[in-house]
Amino acid sequence: MSLPNCPQCNSEYTYNDGDLLICPECAHEWKEGESTVEEQVLIKDANGNLLADGDTVTVVKDLKIKGSSSVVKVGTKVKNIRLLTDASDGHDIDCKIDGIGAMKLKSEYVKKV
Repeated sequence: MSLPNCPQCNSEYTYNDGDLLICPECAHEWKEGESTVEEQVLIKDANGNLLADGDTVTVVKDLKIKGSSSVVKVGTKVKNIRLLTDASDGHDIDCKIDGIGAMKLKSEYVKKV
């Protein structure tokens, strides 16, 4: 019986472990027959441009920081963003802002540089 290649790294060395298929090279696990194509959430900035992990964005509106008297000013550049796929509260960007620290932003308040 021939097992399918890994859907993530295309390794041919997959093996069965109960009802799961496992790739020893990238440690990806999936069920046979399960759709292996993951849906990607498309996250767009305030101008409708697609965002990706590692992009640099600029804040387009003054943003008050909850629980603090600090404000993220318009024009603040945020480097190396990380997109969140499970943004149940609307904050779909994880980042670090110089002088402020780690925080989450909504993509509707940033534009891609």
